[in-house]
This record gives sequence, structure tokens and C-alpha cells, in this order.
Amino acid sequence: PKGTMNSHEAIRNRLIWMQEAYQLTSQDRVLQKTPFSFDVSVWEFFWPLMYGAALVIARPEGHKDPEYLVSEINRQGVTTLHFVPSMFQVFLESERSSSCHSIRQVICSGEALTFDMQCRHFDRLPHSELHNLYGPTEAAVDVTHWTCEKGSRDRVVPIGVPIANTQILILDDNMQIVPVGVPGELHIAGVNLARGYYQRPDLTAEKFVPNPYALKAGERLYKTGDLCRYRSDGTIEYIGRIDFQVKIRGLRVELGEIEAALTAHPQVQNSVVTMATVGGQKQLVAYVIANDDDSLRQSLRATLAEQLPDYMVPAHIICLDAFPLSPSGKV
Repeated sequence: PKGTMNSHEAIRNRLIWMQEAYQLTSQDRVLQKTPFSFDVSVWEFFWPLMYGAALVIARPEGHKDPEYLVSEINRQGVTTLHFVPSMFQVFLESERSSSCHSIRQVICSGEALTFDMQCRHFDRLPHSELHNLYGPTEAAVDVTHWTCEKGSRDRVVPIGVPIANTQILILDDNMQIVPVGVPGELHIAGVNLARGYYQRPDLTAEKFVPNPYALKAGERLYKTGDLCRYRSDGTIEYIGRIDFQVKIRGLRVELGEIEAALTAHPQVQNSVVTMATVGGQKQLVAYVIANDDDSLRQSLRATLAEQLPDYMVPAHIICLDAFPLSPSGKV
């Protein structure tokens, strides 16, 4: 809906960092399957071409068909590929995904990567690495990274630490850095920042603001609208969108906090919480990817009641087999 003006310098920084981190060689084969209207396609195209790896281009709409992807990965000997987590879940549900022995690394970004998907990855593709990346188009695709750990018991997969030449700040409403564990809005500075929005000076001024913590005069911060928090080890945890904040009976509710608590339950693969009007009353409705079970719903309510105030416990919990996805694979 809005054009973002990224610079060659920003994309170059992003690609050089990626090569230093993940080390493509002439033996690698990268699968290009992301529609080119989606920012991930930029590194899918240029990373292998810059460093002498092979570029394998999937057929149009092929990213939606897990059986085709398995066949193509095995036929072409693909070693590196990207998934939006929602599509990664669909891919891993294919029994044949475990036959993809050529894969040495999977890059995930575009949505929150769940603990369940991390576990399933290492179950299906135990020989490969899993990397969780985070970033908006306004900062040249990705700005933080995390290498997932096989056997980790941490039920929240962090988005990690900044990439090269990037400053990440989590700030409160007064632009003050929040303490460890306290949610705040994630802000980005550094060479990856876009110039702004094409022919939208009003929106550019609103989202790209002066950096009070700048190392050089004139530096800007991009306000992501994402709610995050610092962990005690310095890594960053994604919670949800700030604009997913709603009001129920005058009380502010962060839908992302409820989703994070639901997804931390061992029987829940993923969750989405929305607000609906039922009988003239605003109510929270949670959709979870899990087996439909009354005892599970009771367990979820009990778990949420321990972690959240009453008004943040959804009135309805609905179990689904899968979420509807957009053309780029997002919920």
C-alpha cells in the first residue's frame, strides 16, 4: 500500500552481513520462491548471485505447494531456502519434508516463529540449521537475527540481536529505553534505514524520527510499531504489533501478549487473538492451532488466568487445523 525507498547501500550492508553469517559457497543452491513483490525476494535473488552459488527459481505459486517444494528441493539439491513461518508449518506437516537431506539451512522471517515449529524443524530436518530473522521493509528486509538451538526448552523463540551496522532500541512512549523484561516499541537506526515513503512526506515524518541516542548528527530512528522486550541475556523477544492494542470496558489490552501466552502452552502450535462484538458486547476471541478438546480450553484458561489479568482472558477459544494465509504466506 505504500512504496518504501530503500538504498543500494542498505541492501548491500544486509547482503554482506548475510554472507558473513551464513557463508554461501559455490556448492550451495538457493531456492527463489518468494513472490518478487515481497521484500525477502531481494536477498533470494542477489545473495547467491553475489557469492557464486546457484539460483534455483521455483515455478509461480510453487511456494504454496509443499509436495512440489519437496520434489524440487530433492531434484535440484537445494541447500538454502526461506519460509514465512505459516508456510513453514504447512511444509513441515508434509511427511515427505523429512526426505530433504540436501537442506543445510532454513531462514525464517515475516512472522513470529513458534517454539512448536522450531521443534518440528529439528525433528524433520535434524541435519539443518534454523535461523529466525526479523525486520521491516523500511530497514532493508532484516535487522536482527537468531540461530535456533536444537533441544532448547525456551518456549519463546527470540528475534535475537542486531545485524552489522544496525542500532536497535526498545523505547517507551517518552522515548526512554525500557528496562529488561518491560515491553516497549522497537526502533531501528543505522545504514539499513530507508529514505522514507515514496511521495508520502507526512508518513515519512511520522515514522522516521530524530534519533535521541544518535552517534552522528542527523541520524533517524524508524518506529516499527512492534512491541518487544529485552531478555536478561541482551537478546530481544517479539511480542506483537502495538496497533493490535484494543480497549475492552475502558481497559487497554495488548493482543500480542495474549497470543504469546497462548503459544507458550505445550499443546498449542500457534495463536491469533481478535476482538469481536457479540450481542453488543466487545469480547476477546482466541483462535489456536491445536486439537479440539474441552480439557485443552480449560487448561488454556487456567494458564492465562495465572499470567494475565481477568479482562485479558478470551471469552472464546476456538481450535483450528490451520489459519487462512495471504498470497505471501502470512496469516
